[in-house]
Amino acid sequence: MVMDHALPETLSIRWPAESPQPPADTEAALARAAALLAAGRLVAIPTETVYGLAGLALDTAAVERIFIAKGRAATNPLILHVDGIAMARSLSSAWPDAAERIAAEFWPGPVTVVVPKAAHVPDAVTAGGPTVAIRCPDQRLTRLLISRLGQPLAAPSANRSLRLSPTTASHVLESLGAKVDLILDAGPCGHGIESTVVDCTLPTPVILRPGPLGAAALAVALGAAPLTATPAASADPSGSCRSPGQAARHYAPLTPLEVTPDGAARVRSLSHSGRRVGWLTTRSQENQTRQIAASPHVVVVPMPDDPIRFAALLYAVLHAVDKRSLDAIVVDEPPATEPWRAIRDRLARACAADTPGD
Repeated sequence: MVMDHALPETLSIRWPAESPQPPADTEAALARAAALLAAGRLVAIPTETVYGLAGLALDTAAVERIFIAKGRAATNPLILHVDGIAMARSLSSAWPDAAERIAAEFWPGPVTVVVPKAAHVPDAVTAGGPTVAIRCPDQRLTRLLISRLGQPLAAPSANRSLRLSPTTASHVLESLGAKVDLILDAGPCGHGIESTVVDCTLPTPVILRPGPLGAAALAVALGAAPLTATPAASADPSGSCRSPGQAARHYAPLTPLEVTPDGAARVRSLSHSGRRVGWLTTRSQENQTRQIAASPHVVVVPMPDDPIRFAALLYAVLHAVDKRSLDAIVVDEPPATEPWRAIRDRLARACAADTPGD
């Protein structure tokens, strides 16, 4: 059961690059987090992608608390976070060459490998499936926490299921409140969207979820042609997903969101009918955008035209716009190119219709 308690304490954790050891207050925060996790409790942890809701991965009761806190479907597996390749191998019954190449090249970093699971990995982690998703986060304080625990952490995004992922500690608090026992605050996440997930159990690896690490870079590490996304490979015959982030509707704000190739026309139409609209656009300097921004019904949010910077800001901006009591959020359709692939994926899921069981 999720504990019924006061709102969680938020502890700041910092580790200056020039310092060989974390400061004393950060050491104390990590010790507090480790004690709670060892007792089966839940701690929100920072990563370079989004904040995760962490519990001991090999403790079935802790894993079940994660599902309850998030309101997460049992068919949606969790990603296990490790401190390095050795711990990852211990969670797999067979460590594919593709997983070794990806981990050796990109860990710590924003890429998750799907491999055959070891027998001691709880079925609750893998949604009853035969594979497990594993990654090593590029956040050295989180890796240090895992190392001190000596075991992996299950850590899906620290938010209510299917809603916007958190990229700051305040997002975690707003979404989960007392459902989490402690929040470790390391500031805003760098990448801002979830990790790339690669299925390494197939003869030719495929991307199950696009993310910060693109297909071309993965192909170089694997010595293969650029990887493709194969949604049909994302589920086992049992119906369980092989990767998180497969739900048709996911990563969604409460305000209805739509993506359109002509944001200006759509925003004009909505605002003329008296609807209050938030508009995320890369064309904020154009004259027609400035004219539309003069409407009292429109909130224009300038967005970068660079996909890396766009991704880093996306969830934070959507969190902020979602609080404005608007009737709709309109987002300019990103380019249909590889660098924008993960952003297009997240936006498509954010504006998908609700389906039974989500």
